[in-house]
Amino acid sequence: MADNNKNEASKPSWFKQVKAEFKKIIWPDKKKVTRQTIAVVIISVILGGFIALVDLVVKAGLGLIL
Repeated sequence: MADNNKNEASKPSWFKQVKAEFKKIIWPDKKKVTRQTIAVVIISVILGGFIALVDLVVKAGLGLIL
């Protein structure tokens, strides 16, 4: 029973701490989010192309060996 009372007493302070931490967050502006999103998409496309190229080379190599 003592443990339950202790947990109930700590919950409000935990929620207060979470609320205080959320107030510290500095959200990026729309321009920054857009630039970062474009960068992620471009890098993903480049990396996907590189992986596809490596796959083709490995397939061709294995085709010659087998």
